[in-house]
Amino acid sequence: MAVSARRGTPLTLQEILGTALRLIDAGGVESLSMRKLAAELDVNPMSLYHHVANKTELIRTVCLNVAPTLQPPADDGAPWPDQLRALAHAYRRLARTHPGLWRYVHNHPEVIEPRQGGLWEVLDRILRAAQVPEDERERTADVLHAFVSGFVLAENLGHIAEEESEPAFDTAINLITAGLRAHR
Repeated sequence: MAVSARRGTPLTLQEILGTALRLIDAGGVESLSMRKLAAELDVNPMSLYHHVANKTELIRTVCLNVAPTLQPPADDGAPWPDQLRALAHAYRRLARTHPGLWRYVHNHPEVIEPRQGGLWEVLDRILRAAQVPEDERERTADVLHAFVSGFVLAENLGHIAEEESEPAFDTAINLITAGLRAHR
């Protein structure tokens, strides 16, 4: 690994990803450029291309690093409504922690693989526990994801007052669980 004359230390992929995420959190994906990232890391912009092919790959890799920070509920035998509530809150927490990245991914779904990661596996497990028929699980998961994502987007755009956010989200989750119970 080459050492930058300016930095004096080797550049690592983890350092690139951490700095990129910090810049995305500060100004959104649109404000991130390879030149800005290189300046922040005190390296020549070409140094970045030893680790990532382009900005799209960089964003995809940042997403892959952020996804595991979602803290889904464990399969501990808790009732499915409690697990669904915990998963919804974990998803919302992650979206609120990295709103610029979350917005970008929802506007550019090609950046990540569809149905990739623990979120979808956990949601499928919860829907099985809720006795959603197998042939309806994928559609139900998509609808629930859209419902919670829509709520998060409304929060993100300021359409829900901060003081109303928590009670409104709890109401949304109550509606979801009631709807699932009635749908079985």
